[in-house]
Amino acid sequence: MDTKTTTEKTGESADAAGTAEAAAPVEEKAAVALDKQDTEPATALIDGDDNEAEDGDEDDELFAEAAAPASAGIGGAAAAVVSAALGAVALTGTWTGKVVSERETLLGQIKTSGSGTPAQQISEIYGDAWHSTALVNGVFALIALLVAVLVLVLPGRPAWVRSVAVAGAVLGGLGLLLSVGTYFDLFLSLPTAGS
Repeated sequence: MDTKTTTEKTGESADAAGTAEAAAPVEEKAAVALDKQDTEPATALIDGDDNEAEDGDEDDELFAEAAAPASAGIGGAAAAVVSAALGAVALTGTWTGKVVSERETLLGQIKTSGSGTPAQQISEIYGDAWHSTALVNGVFALIALLVAVLVLVLPGRPAWVRSVAVAGAVLGGLGLLLSVGTYFDLFLSLPTAGS
Protein backbone atom coordinates (compact mmCIF):
# COMPACT_ATOMS: atom_id res chain seq x y z
CA MET A 1 0.00 0.00 0.00
CA ASP A 2 2.87 2.21 0.68
CA THR A 3 4.25 1.64 -2.79
CA LYS A 4 0.90 2.13 -4.35
CA THR A 5 0.32 5.27 -2.36
CA THR A 6 3.78 6.46 -3.17
CA THR A 7 3.24 5.71 -6.85
CA GLU A 8 -0.10 7.35 -6.79
CA LYS A 9 1.41 10.33 -5.05
CA THR A 10 4.32 10.31 -7.47
CA GLY A 11 1.93 10.06 -10.37
CA GLU A 12 -0.12 12.85 -8.92
CA SER A 13 2.95 14.89 -8.36
CA ALA A 14 4.15 14.12 -11.90
CA ASP A 15 0.78 15.14 -13.27
CA ALA A 16 0.87 18.26 -11.15
CA ALA A 17 4.39 18.98 -12.30
CA GLY A 18 3.36 18.46 -15.91
CA THR A 19 0.37 20.67 -15.41
CA ALA A 20 2.54 23.24 -13.66
CA GLU A 21 5.02 23.13 -16.52
CA ALA A 22 2.20 23.43 -19.02
CA ALA A 23 0.67 26.25 -17.03
CA ALA A 24 3.98 28.07 -16.65
CA PRO A 25 4.43 28.75 -20.36
CA VAL A 26 0.81 29.86 -20.60
CA GLU A 27 1.31 32.23 -17.68
CA GLU A 28 4.59 33.46 -19.15
CA LYS A 29 2.93 33.97 -22.51
CA ALA A 30 0.12 35.87 -20.81
CA ALA A 31 2.63 37.98 -18.87
CA VAL A 32 4.58 38.70 -22.05
CA ALA A 33 1.34 39.59 -23.83
CA LEU A 34 0.37 41.90 -20.98
CA ASP A 35 3.80 43.46 -21.06
CA LYS A 36 3.43 44.02 -24.80
CA GLN A 37 0.00 45.50 -24.30
CA ASP A 38 1.35 47.74 -21.57
CA THR A 39 4.32 48.89 -23.62
CA GLU A 40 2.59 49.26 -26.96
CA PRO A 41 0.05 51.83 -25.77
CA ALA A 42 2.80 53.62 -23.89
CA THR A 43 4.93 53.56 -27.00
CA ALA A 44 1.95 54.70 -29.03
CA LEU A 45 1.35 57.51 -26.56
CA ILE A 46 4.99 58.51 -26.69
CA ASP A 47 4.97 58.28 -30.47
CA GLY A 48 1.71 60.22 -30.52
CA ASP A 49 3.28 62.91 -28.36
CA ASP A 50 6.27 62.97 -30.68
CA ASN A 51 3.96 63.13 -33.68
CA GLU A 52 2.02 65.96 -32.07
CA ALA A 53 5.29 67.73 -31.28
CA GLU A 54 6.48 67.16 -34.84
CA ASP A 55 3.13 68.39 -36.16
CA GLY A 56 3.48 71.47 -33.95
CA ASP A 57 7.00 72.03 -35.24
CA GLU A 58 5.82 71.61 -38.83
CA ASP A 59 2.97 74.05 -38.19
CA ASP A 60 5.43 76.55 -36.73
CA GLU A 61 7.74 76.12 -39.72
CA LEU A 62 4.86 76.53 -42.17
CA PHE A 63 3.68 79.63 -40.31
CA ALA A 64 7.19 81.08 -40.33
CA GLU A 65 7.57 80.31 -44.03
CA ALA A 66 4.18 81.85 -44.77
CA ALA A 67 4.91 84.91 -42.62
CA ALA A 68 8.30 85.65 -44.17
CA PRO A 69 7.12 85.86 -47.79
CA ALA A 70 3.99 87.68 -46.68
CA SER A 71 6.00 90.44 -45.05
CA ALA A 72 8.39 90.53 -47.98
CA GLY A 73 5.42 90.51 -50.35
CA ILE A 74 3.85 93.44 -48.53
CA GLY A 75 7.03 95.50 -48.86
CA GLY A 76 7.38 94.65 -52.53
CA ALA A 77 3.72 95.41 -53.22
CA ALA A 78 3.95 98.74 -51.40
CA ALA A 79 7.10 99.68 -53.31
CA ALA A 80 5.45 98.78 -56.63
CA VAL A 81 2.40 100.92 -55.86
CA VAL A 82 4.62 103.80 -54.71
CA SER A 83 6.63 103.63 -57.92
CA ALA A 84 3.46 103.74 -60.03
CA ALA A 85 2.10 106.67 -58.00
CA LEU A 86 5.39 108.58 -58.26
CA GLY A 87 5.47 107.97 -62.00
CA ALA A 88 1.94 109.37 -62.37
CA VAL A 89 2.82 112.36 -60.20
CA ALA A 90 5.93 113.02 -62.30
CA LEU A 91 3.73 113.25 -65.41
CA THR A 92 0.99 115.42 -63.91
CA GLY A 93 3.12 117.68 -61.72
CA THR A 94 3.54 118.09 -57.99
CA TRP A 95 2.77 120.68 -55.39
CA THR A 96 6.49 120.96 -54.74
CA GLY A 97 7.12 121.70 -58.41
CA LYS A 98 4.46 124.41 -58.34
CA VAL A 99 6.00 126.06 -55.27
CA VAL A 100 9.48 125.99 -56.80
CA SER A 101 8.09 127.40 -60.06
CA GLU A 102 6.33 130.27 -58.30
CA ARG A 103 9.49 131.03 -56.32
CA GLU A 104 11.52 131.25 -59.54
CA THR A 105 8.86 133.48 -61.07
CA LEU A 106 9.02 135.83 -58.10
CA LEU A 107 12.82 135.91 -58.16
CA GLY A 108 12.72 136.66 -61.89
CA GLN A 109 10.30 139.55 -61.32
CA ILE A 110 12.53 140.96 -58.62
CA LYS A 111 15.66 140.73 -60.81
CA THR A 112 14.09 142.32 -63.86
CA SER A 113 11.75 144.81 -62.18
CA GLY A 114 13.26 148.01 -63.51
CA SER A 115 16.02 147.37 -65.97
CA GLY A 116 15.36 144.04 -67.64
CA THR A 117 15.00 143.66 -71.35
CA PRO A 118 12.04 141.66 -72.72
CA ALA A 119 14.30 138.67 -73.53
CA GLN A 120 15.77 138.78 -70.03
CA GLN A 121 12.30 138.99 -68.47
CA ILE A 122 11.13 135.98 -70.48
CA SER A 123 14.17 133.99 -69.45
CA GLU A 124 14.14 134.99 -65.77
CA ILE A 125 10.39 134.96 -65.14
CA TYR A 126 9.14 132.13 -67.35
CA GLY A 127 12.16 130.09 -68.43
CA ASP A 128 13.59 129.53 -64.96
CA ALA A 129 10.16 128.63 -63.58
CA TRP A 130 9.60 126.20 -66.45
CA HIS A 131 12.99 124.56 -65.95
CA SER A 132 12.51 124.33 -62.20
CA THR A 133 9.19 122.54 -62.65
CA ALA A 134 10.81 120.13 -65.13
CA LEU A 135 13.66 119.50 -62.68
CA VAL A 136 11.34 118.67 -59.77
CA ASN A 137 9.16 116.42 -61.94
CA GLY A 138 12.30 114.73 -63.26
CA VAL A 139 13.45 113.95 -59.72
CA PHE A 140 10.09 112.32 -58.96
CA ALA A 141 10.26 110.37 -62.22
CA LEU A 142 13.79 109.17 -61.45
CA ILE A 143 12.76 107.99 -57.97
CA ALA A 144 9.76 106.17 -59.48
CA LEU A 145 12.00 104.48 -62.03
CA LEU A 146 14.59 103.41 -59.43
CA VAL A 147 11.98 101.98 -57.04
CA ALA A 148 10.29 100.08 -59.87
CA VAL A 149 13.58 98.61 -61.06
CA LEU A 150 14.43 97.59 -57.48
CA VAL A 151 11.11 95.73 -57.16
CA LEU A 152 11.65 94.03 -60.52
CA VAL A 153 15.22 92.96 -59.70
CA LEU A 154 14.38 91.35 -56.35
CA PRO A 155 13.21 87.72 -56.78
CA GLY A 156 10.06 86.10 -55.44
CA ARG A 157 7.51 88.77 -56.26
CA PRO A 158 3.96 87.83 -57.28
CA ALA A 159 2.88 88.52 -60.84
CA TRP A 160 0.59 91.42 -59.94
CA VAL A 161 3.37 93.15 -57.99
CA ARG A 162 5.69 92.82 -60.97
CA SER A 163 2.95 94.20 -63.23
CA VAL A 164 2.47 97.27 -61.05
CA ALA A 165 6.25 97.72 -60.90
CA VAL A 166 6.45 97.58 -64.69
CA ALA A 167 3.72 100.24 -64.86
CA GLY A 168 5.71 102.36 -62.41
CA ALA A 169 8.86 101.91 -64.49
CA VAL A 170 7.05 102.91 -67.69
CA LEU A 171 5.47 105.97 -66.07
CA GLY A 172 8.77 106.93 -64.44
CA GLY A 173 10.69 106.51 -67.68
CA LEU A 174 8.14 108.54 -69.62
CA GLY A 175 8.12 111.24 -66.95
CA LEU A 176 11.93 111.36 -66.98
CA LEU A 177 11.98 111.64 -70.75
CA LEU A 178 9.46 114.50 -70.73
CA SER A 179 11.24 116.29 -67.90
CA VAL A 180 14.62 116.13 -69.64
CA GLY A 181 13.05 117.33 -72.88
CA THR A 182 11.33 120.22 -71.12
CA TYR A 183 14.41 121.20 -69.13
CA PHE A 184 16.58 121.39 -72.24
CA ASP A 185 13.81 122.97 -74.39
CA LEU A 186 13.75 120.01 -76.78
CA PHE A 187 9.97 119.89 -77.22
CA LEU A 188 9.10 123.58 -76.95
CA SER A 189 11.47 126.48 -76.85
CA LEU A 190 10.97 129.68 -74.89
CA PRO A 191 9.23 132.42 -76.83
CA THR A 192 11.42 135.21 -78.13
CA ALA A 193 10.79 138.90 -77.56
CA GLY A 194 10.21 139.66 -81.24
CA SER A 195 7.43 137.12 -81.76
